[in-house]
Amino acid sequence: MHTKLDVRFDYAKRYLYGKAWITLKPHFYSTDSLRLDAKGMDIKQVALVGARQLTPLKYSYDGKQILVKLDKLYKQAENYTIFINYVSKPDEFKAEGSAAITDAKGLYFINPDGKDREKPIQIWTQGETEASSVWFPTIDRPNQKCTSELTMTVPGKYTTLSNGRLTLQKNNPDGTRSDTWKMDLPHSPYLFMMAVGDFRVYKDKWRDKEVSYYLEPAYAPFAKQIFGNTPEMIGFFSKKLGIDFPWNKYAQIVVRDYVSGAMENTTATLHGESVQATDRELLDENKGEDVIAHELFHQWFGDYVTAESWSNLTVNESFADFSEILWNEYKYGKDQGDAKSYKGMELYLSSSADSAKKLVRFHYRDKEDMFDLVSYQKGGRILYMLRDYLGEDAFFKGLNLYLRQNAFKNGEAHQLRLALEEVSGKDLNWFFNQWYFRAGHPTLKIDYAWDENTKTQKVILTQMQQAAPFILPFKVDIYVKGKKERHSVLMQDKQDTLTFRTEAKPDLVNVDAEKVLLARKTDNKSVQQFAYQYFNAPLYGDRLEAMEACSEQQLQNEDARKVILACLKDKYYGLRIKAINSLELGSETIRSLAVPVLKDLASNDPRTLVKAAALGALASLRDGGNRSVFDEGMKSASYAVQGASLMGIAMINTGDAYTLAKKLEADSKGELAKAIVTVYALNGGSGELGYIEKAYQGAELQGKVEMAPAYISVLSRVNDAEVVKEKLKEFKDLGIKYKQYGIDRFMLSLFEGLKQNKESQLSAATAAEKEMLNQQLSVIAASIRELQLGN
Repeated sequence: MHTKLDVRFDYAKRYLYGKAWITLKPHFYSTDSLRLDAKGMDIKQVALVGARQLTPLKYSYDGKQILVKLDKLYKQAENYTIFINYVSKPDEFKAEGSAAITDAKGLYFINPDGKDREKPIQIWTQGETEASSVWFPTIDRPNQKCTSELTMTVPGKYTTLSNGRLTLQKNNPDGTRSDTWKMDLPHSPYLFMMAVGDFRVYKDKWRDKEVSYYLEPAYAPFAKQIFGNTPEMIGFFSKKLGIDFPWNKYAQIVVRDYVSGAMENTTATLHGESVQATDRELLDENKGEDVIAHELFHQWFGDYVTAESWSNLTVNESFADFSEILWNEYKYGKDQGDAKSYKGMELYLSSSADSAKKLVRFHYRDKEDMFDLVSYQKGGRILYMLRDYLGEDAFFKGLNLYLRQNAFKNGEAHQLRLALEEVSGKDLNWFFNQWYFRAGHPTLKIDYAWDENTKTQKVILTQMQQAAPFILPFKVDIYVKGKKERHSVLMQDKQDTLTFRTEAKPDLVNVDAEKVLLARKTDNKSVQQFAYQYFNAPLYGDRLEAMEACSEQQLQNEDARKVILACLKDKYYGLRIKAINSLELGSETIRSLAVPVLKDLASNDPRTLVKAAALGALASLRDGGNRSVFDEGMKSASYAVQGASLMGIAMINTGDAYTLAKKLEADSKGELAKAIVTVYALNGGSGELGYIEKAYQGAELQGKVEMAPAYISVLSRVNDAEVVKEKLKEFKDLGIKYKQYGIDRFMLSLFEGLKQNKESQLSAATAAEKEMLNQQLSVIAASIRELQLGN
């Protein structure tokens, strides 16, 4: 199948005027008709392309599909080409998105009239799941593969990007330019893309292949800092998989108002603006790096080999999630890779709704429902377990075989299993049956019993879930007198007792010693055993488990306090931050031990995020004696450090913090912007709404949610009912849009608080003030009702 497109745009109407030439042949059975997906279009012409002329064909169209009556019965080997002249009207087509992809109209005109001076004029597409057929006619299924050619006619000042090679640029007399992009290797229609706008292009390379980064002009100077690890990632993944990057180029482009995090279009990944960052933001962390790795890995798992249906989305998304672990392990060490794996597992385990879903699902309400914590995080952790079970070499040789066997075609879970079995010689039916085709996870309780007379250590394992037991292979490490002995275990029943003879009572029995199990564990060790685990077991998971257990006992137990204090200086910065956040600073004992360490971390830790966490902990004490630490932090170039320092000053002197906030407004992003908004909530009013609104609009989802309480607190001091109405609508819309995350309930609680605040002002108000307050209360009550109803 080959798709050739010629498109131009009407920015005022938000229309695409397209011509499509679709060359195809019957898959196996002879046919005299063709059904194409074409959503919400005006169809102007459908014809058969002949040697010299177009022959009109009869067709019917229901607004979603074209059913074409062909001129004859075509056999399996007979090619034919259909020509379609059409108009795409994406803004007039309504479709539901998913948790991962919040809209499904395929083609997006961003600020097309240029009225918003803060936003560039752009056009971009989003095909997954089946939205490419909003902007061109196709068989919009993941199991279709075709080559492509796309010509875009655009204003001459703009840059374009699409799949494959830019083969031709032609300047037209009317000031437009026509760019032609060709994709010579087959890929699925949902992976087609185009983007148009004012972008600066930074050109990098991997071997002899172009690697390029398209950004808005303001962020172009930071292109190498944001995306610069991409060539190294390509080399790492190519070597790990034993298959070199399979496409002719790799581009990454950042667009505004994107409806997802990013999209792995073949050869041309499209990112949302959250990946863009300045040098000051990048001092704290490159928040986009995991996404960059994730989308790149899709070029193998998703593009080179594509899920045969959305039911098997795991062979796309679980691998991409797993790639984030791989990259972090390789680039930043095992602790960081393990931390990524643990975070994903905890996200999945925190969702009771997702635990009832199978990884491979053939029955779902909507294909969009497949984009969830099961397909991503649970699937990634399952691959993490499978790698451990098979061993590094067998696992990656199996992946290599799966990719080679299905190159430029489609794959599913059973094909993955068969490839891994062929390489390893192991029967993996049990593994795939319980992890891919069964819902849920084990809930594992671990108890211990030592018999001094027989020198016997028992480990009592109980799977507490109501469902049938999971088969669990894992390692058990036993530490006795400073020596470690490892045992391999296979748990197959709901309850199992392991018995080990040792020369003395073990200092530690470490179940799941490699920390790979996807399970909710209750490990009934003593504090002393967890303390031994922290100081002697080597892995991130070992230290995390010990820190979490000891944090609960830090007020009562000296060994627990020793662990928490040691963890403040753990070798991995993420654990240092977790330890800081776990401190019970309301206790004088904990304060006396921790504050000197916190001050040292705030001044000297090499990671700005650890400094910020330490400053945040010190801020919570509201101790004027720490003012010099906060003043020093205000000199940092890090937004996170400045933000935490500003909050520290605010807890001591709101007036000083307000004055500083005003000076910092001009260059404030991320954590600093959140801190300024909070300061204005403590000591500001309607005059600060302009900054607050700009900071709120510039934040990503998590930032918006974190700013909402402070923003709404400022609204309690605003007297204009129309302003209150306008701002509450933004929060209401956000709550409804992200209802699946519980943000609607969070916003509802804030609205109720605002209502109570306004009601409390009534008793001391003048008649005129009461009238204004009642107007505002009516607005708030209406917003509460709309949020409750979801409209």
